[in-house]
Formats: sequence, C-alpha cells, structure tokens
Amino acid sequence: MEENLSRDKASAQSVDARFMALALSLGRRGLGRTWPNPAVGAVIVKDGIIIGRGWTQAGGRPHAEIEALRRAGKAARGGTLYVTLEPCSHHGQSPPCADAVIAAGIARVVSALEDPNPEVAGEGHARLRAAGITVEVGMCAEEARHDHAGHIRRMREGRPHVALKLAISADGKAGAAGRRPVAITGEAARERVHLMRAQFDAVMVGIGTVLADDPMLTCRLPGMAAYSPVRIILDGDLRLPLDSRLACSAQEVPVWVFAGVQTSSAAEQALLEVGVQVVRAEAIKGGLILSAVLRLVAARGITRLMVEGGPKLAATFVAGDLVDEAVLFHSPQNIGADGIDALDGLPLAALGYSLEQQTSEMVGADRREIFLRFSERG
Repeated sequence: MEENLSRDKASAQSVDARFMALALSLGRRGLGRTWPNPAVGAVIVKDGIIIGRGWTQAGGRPHAEIEALRRAGKAARGGTLYVTLEPCSHHGQSPPCADAVIAAGIARVVSALEDPNPEVAGEGHARLRAAGITVEVGMCAEEARHDHAGHIRRMREGRPHVALKLAISADGKAGAAGRRPVAITGEAARERVHLMRAQFDAVMVGIGTVLADDPMLTCRLPGMAAYSPVRIILDGDLRLPLDSRLACSAQEVPVWVFAGVQTSSAAEQALLEVGVQVVRAEAIKGGLILSAVLRLVAARGITRLMVEGGPKLAATFVAGDLVDEAVLFHSPQNIGADGIDALDGLPLAALGYSLEQQTSEMVGADRREIFLRFSERG
C-alpha cells in the first residue's frame, strides 16, 4: 500500500513538473519586455488537458494568470493553475490576480515561488487558501528563481540582476592595441548576443566604448527590432556626441545617459533636445559610483541589465562584486600580447571569486560559457 502511494505521489509530481516546465517556458517569452513587472508564465490544466496558457504581456499587463484564464474561459472551473510566481494580491494598475483565480473557480494552484514584492509576500497564496483552493508552492523553484532573478533582486536589493557579456580572444584579450575595436567572435556568436539583448530590459556600456565603436546596441535579428533594450551609457562628463548613432536613434529606442551631478547643464540640454534622457548620479574622482547608478536604474523599473562593454567597465563591475551572471564568448583567434585584457587591470580568473561555471557549449567556431553566483546555482 505504501509503495503504491509513493508511486502515485511520484507520478503526480512528474506531471506537475512537466506542466510547470511549460509555464516557465512561456514566461521566458516576456523576458526583456515586461519590466518593471516580472515575466511570469501560467498554464491551466483540467483532466490532464491544457485548456489555457498565458504569459505576462509587453509592458507588464495583462498578467500571465489573466491571459491563461481568458483563454480557458468557463472551462477553468475545477482546473489546476500552474504559475511561475505567486499570483498578486494587491491593487496596482489592475485588480489582484488572486481574486480573478478565485472567481474563475480554479480548484488547485501549483506555484513555483512566493513573490518577494512586499505588497504580495505570501498574501496571494493566503488569499487563495482562504477561498478553499489547494495551494502548493515550490515546484521547479530553482528554475523559477533563475528566470525571476531580476524581479527578486530588485525587490530585495534595490538593483537589477546584472549579466556581464564578454567576447574574449584565445589569448584573453577584448581589444587591439591602442584600444582599437576588433572583431573577436564569429557571426553565430554575434547573433546570440543580439538575442541576449532582446531578453534584457537594458544594455549598458561606458562612454569609451561609444566613442571608440559608435555602436547601436539594438537587437538586429530579423523581425526583432521592437525587442531592443533600453540603451544606457555611463558618461560622467556628458561626452556623448550628438551625431552618434545612439543619440540619432534615441527617439526610436530609448537612450539613458548617466552623468555626474556637476556636469554641464548646456550639454544636458543639447542631449535632451534629440531625445536622450539624462540622469544625474553620484560620482567620485575617477567616475560614477556604480552602486548608486544601479539603484537609479532599478528605480526606473529595470530588472535585468546586460553589461556589454568595455574592458574598464567590466573590470569595475567585477571588482565591485556587482556581477550576478557572466556570459563569455571565447574565440579561437589570438589578438596579441599588446591587446587589451578582457578585464582591464584584472585577471579573467577574478570572475571565479563569486561566480561558478554552469554551462559550456559551442556557438559556431566560438565557445560560450555561462557563470552564476555561487548562491544561485541550479
């Protein structure tokens, strides 16, 4: 008898894991598009059949649960809702999802995580239970914590989840002598970087990279221009040229420039006139205070930040223990001993002080490695 019960429980957990995996996959569709809200996925199942699917829509609304309930309609009554984050319980710009779940007659909710938002923080689950709904929390929690890392960090630490992207030659360099830009990785790796941009709320570079490369920092995969992230430039002295590609495209894709509080107001006004947003931040001799910048970025709603360059900025983030995830693209090509180190002034091994490698795979001729904080290993 006990063996049969154990087998039945294992079978039920396997079914729950399968449907939660689908919910997580659906939620990832919203990455980079839902800030300041988390990118949640939801699936409604009844009698083993999927009757509703949803994910947080662009701009953060409708929420995933509302989308799934809309698609399920009246068939949702008596069903099970699988959701990657606790249904909200507070009135924001829309009514609480917990109330909509109750009204729809859902019988059971399988939730991956409690929401760290202090306006929710278990209240959504409590409201569901009070209405007689069976609530189970923790299925696929590790995967959900990774997918919702930006939301969790913004709620708990007041800053976004930071992912550092590095393109590194076989001899550990990220630029040519004299800080001249050089193509390091192949086309397949560059396409993967564009996909990363589409999945992050914002991408950040230093003004040195802008002056050297004149980048666009948009997502240029076919049909995905609308998925381009907010482009953030750390520019303490407001040196961003008005004829740069970033400034010239600021009215199409947002550009935020972070500058010191004492920087020229005339330079700020000129940038504002072309559509660039200027944000003043604390600075010390040598540059802006990154921790202060990250707090301001989070206050503006950004949950997931991709740091793309250059070597000085990357090294500053690593030295400040502000990198939560690192994505390294290793090229088989050498640049030469006079090239610029990938982490200017730091050994590449410095990433290992707080990060641990999770995966490694070939992307074309290049190798991609992903590192995560020790505390966030899956």
